Amino acid sequence: MDYRSIFVNSWFLKNWKFILIALAAIVIGNLTRHVTNKICARRERAQKYKNKILMSDGDEYEGTELTTKNALNDIKSPQEDTRDIKYVPALKVENHVPFRGAQVTLPAGAKQFYELVNNRRSVRSYKSKRIPPLEVIEDCIHAAGTSPSGAHTEPWTFCVVSDNNMKLRIRDIIELEEKINYAQRMNRQWTTDLTPLRTNHIKPYLTDAPYLILVFKQIYGYLPNGDRKQHYYNEISVAIATGILLCALQAAGLNSLVTTPLNCGTALRILLDRPENEKLLVLLPVGYAAEDCAVPDLKRKELKDIMSKY
Repeated sequence: MDYRSIFVNSWFLKNWKFILIALAAIVIGNLTRHVTNKICARRERAQKYKNKILMSDGDEYEGTELTTKNALNDIKSPQEDTRDIKYVPALKVENHVPFRGAQVTLPAGAKQFYELVNNRRSVRSYKSKRIPPLEVIEDCIHAAGTSPSGAHTEPWTFCVVSDNNMKLRIRDIIELEEKINYAQRMNRQWTTDLTPLRTNHIKPYLTDAPYLILVFKQIYGYLPNGDRKQHYYNEISVAIATGILLCALQAAGLNSLVTTPLNCGTALRILLDRPENEKLLVLLPVGYAAEDCAVPDLKRKELKDIMSKY
C-alpha cells in the first residue's frame, strides 16, 4: 500500500486551507461568544447594582449564616463588578464641624425624662372642642425631624389632618377595613389578646381627636436629576422619628395613640394624594384626653426585666 500516494491525494490535504479557515472561524466564534457573554454579564451586574433599590429595613442578610474570619477571605466587593460606573454621594457635606457634646439637658436628667414618658398612655377618647394650637403640633414634628436616619436620608413625611370632612373620610376607610380585619384577617388569638383593651372596629377617636398625624415612610427618594435615591433602613429611621414625636407630644401636654391601620395604607395614601414612594407606617390621633377617658391599669416591665449587663 502506497501511503505516500494516499496522503498526497487525501481530501484533507487538498482542502487544508478551507479546513484551517473553518477551524479558525470556530475558534474566533467561540472566543467572541465567550467575551461577549462576559461583557454582557458584567453590564448586567453593573446595571443591577446601579438601579437596584436595596432592602433598606435591615433585612438584607436575613437567613444567612454567621460570618467567620475565614469567610472574610472569600468576600467579593460589588466594586469589582461596577468599575465602569461613576458613583457620587447622594449626601452633600462640605465639611465636618466641631461638636462639644450635649448642651441642652433636662434639670433632673434622665430620671425626669423617665417620669415624663412613664406618664404617657395610649388614649382612645378625646375632647373634640379643645384644640391645641397648630404651632404646638408643628414644634413636635420639628422635633421628630431631628431623628437620626440611614445615611441621613430623612425618609419621613408627617401629614397633619385637622379638617373634619377629611377626618371623617379617613375614619370611613379605616372602619370598613377594620370590620373585615376583626372578622376575617386577624386570627382568634389576635382578637382575643385585644379583648382586655376593649378595642373593636369602631374608631370614634379618628373624628373626635383635633388632629390626625399620618406618618409615611419614604421607601426611596429622588435625586435632582430624577433618578431614584436609596433610603437605607427607612422603616427603622421613621420608627425612631415617631418615638421622638410621641415624646414631644407628651412634653407638650398632649395625648396620642399609636395605630397601624391594617390594609388601609394604599387607600389613605391616595386620599391624601401622597406619591407612590411613600408607605403609611402609623397614624396618630392627637389631642387632649376626654373628661371620661379611662385606660387599662397596665403595669410596665421593671428595669431588671428589660436590661442585661455584661
